[in-house]
Amino acid sequence: MDRPPLRTIAVVGLGTMGTGIADILARAGREVIGIDTNEAAARHAVAALESSTARSVERERMTQSERRDVLARFRTFTGLAAAAEADLVIEVVPEDYDTKCQVFAELDTVVKPDTVLATGTNALSVTRLAADSDRPERVLGLHFFNPAPAMKLVEIVSSVLTSPQAITAVTELARDLGKDPIAVGDRPGFVADGLLFGYLNQAAAMYESRYATREDIDSAMQLGCGLPMGPLALLDLIGIDTARTVLAAMYEQSRDRLHAPAPILRQLSEAGLTGRKAGRGFYTYAAPGSSEVLPDALTPDAAAERAPGRPVAAVGVVGSGTMAGDIAEVFAKSGYPTVLAARSEQKAATAKERVARSLERSVRKGRMTAEDRDTALALITPAGSLEALGEADLVVEAVAEDLEVKRRLFEQLDAVCKQGAVLATTTSSLPVVACARATARPQDVIGMHFFNPAPAMKLVEVVSTVLTDPQAHTTVREVCRKVRKHPVDCGDRAGFIVNALLFPYLNNAVKMVQEHYASLDDIDAAMKLGGGYPMGPFELLDVVGLDVSLAIERVLHEEFRDPGLAPAPLLEHLVAAGCLGRKTGRGFREYARR
Repeated sequence: MDRPPLRTIAVVGLGTMGTGIADILARAGREVIGIDTNEAAARHAVAALESSTARSVERERMTQSERRDVLARFRTFTGLAAAAEADLVIEVVPEDYDTKCQVFAELDTVVKPDTVLATGTNALSVTRLAADSDRPERVLGLHFFNPAPAMKLVEIVSSVLTSPQAITAVTELARDLGKDPIAVGDRPGFVADGLLFGYLNQAAAMYESRYATREDIDSAMQLGCGLPMGPLALLDLIGIDTARTVLAAMYEQSRDRLHAPAPILRQLSEAGLTGRKAGRGFYTYAAPGSSEVLPDALTPDAAAERAPGRPVAAVGVVGSGTMAGDIAEVFAKSGYPTVLAARSEQKAATAKERVARSLERSVRKGRMTAEDRDTALALITPAGSLEALGEADLVVEAVAEDLEVKRRLFEQLDAVCKQGAVLATTTSSLPVVACARATARPQDVIGMHFFNPAPAMKLVEVVSTVLTDPQAHTTVREVCRKVRKHPVDCGDRAGFIVNALLFPYLNNAVKMVQEHYASLDDIDAAMKLGGGYPMGPFELLDVVGLDVSLAIERVLHEEFRDPGLAPAPLLEHLVAAGCLGRKTGRGFREYARR
């Protein structure tokens, strides 16, 4: 027998999330019973609804009459007895088992026999809460994302005890609220947070190890992956104490070291430095609750003296592939005379032709003038020999991602390039120092990792080895700024910043599918709708190439020796089958052949 629609809904806990959920429900025509033992919280929830609906009237999204109706549908109380008439109760009290169990136990004595009880947890076991209830079949998880009115994703979490009717009723409600519900099983973090918090934890550990500054870690992930916020700023927004609780719950079940909360999360939490809400976390804020970041003792000093850079009047790029041509285009558009050297005159000429087509597309799209196109193209000189690089002040190689190939190239560059020239590798995963040691001038070798497509992507990871001269480092940073790129500094270890944080997240997504926990489509939707990612993990894997992804994951696993970084067998099987992503027409999904 079908359940009647869920018309009267109680929200227990009127903090930020509870208030947002109440706002959505009241606007959607539901009778909303707001419950919080703190009268001030209840008053704040009412005031927040009054304020948000007033803004809607000002923006002509709602009439005054509709606003009055919405406000009339929201009533607040301080006791759980008020939930007696509710068809659905959504609890969003603090992430603590004892607190939630106490709420559910009291609700069992109050609500109607068929009332659905939903927990808003994003970390605790729904099954455990259900098992402690008198009617476990009506208990489920209903996980909204913050801010609830704006975020489209809702994860609907069932345990082995949950009735299909309860799931159906709540799923229909979520759709009626204009949300995109996905059904998931009961495991800590569910889909979105299960993937997100492992990544955030690794970023915290990366910062704690002093591998990179907080600003460079955040900038790298925003500019390199198109994320709306960097991981450390996001931890401050979520609450460092909340993140630690979620990770502890994930680690308790998975025993994966990637989920073991980084010690810095405990240190900050116990010091009361829990993020924006406290006015200080990884960053310092103007006031508790403020989003305005203030300079503090850890803020890099832009005026700090660095070793002076070397003059760069001419540039060389080695390679004939897409990345080599793109990098040559970047330099030429910024006015650098650029030698594009390949293994033959024909390959070099073909690479320049690709640059010409790219520049022409920019003209058609109004991004540059025909005159600027001609000027940039004239600055690129194709060459079929490395000898043409003899006068270059900076040489950037973009050849195959093979260490022996790169080492042989650097031996040759050492022989033909003038003394004082900076020699840079664009490797994304190989040790820069191995390239440096192939020369008699390791102090002049550095990593300069551009991102694809180089003309569009603003990020460059500047990778110094223990042998790199500070002058060479400053030279590359200055050149990055002149070509309108954002340099971030990091050391010479596998994955640098972006790949070291990105690929474990992608690998964990593959493991979710491998374990039949969620579908490709649901995981992609969860990360786009719940995390603000521009692409879901499987969309991204197919674009990057499964073979490329597997190679990077193997390098990370080999360097860090963490079992959690071992490539997912499903990824290895797909690569072995030749399913490499869009470039082969099939990866995690199938694509039309061009």
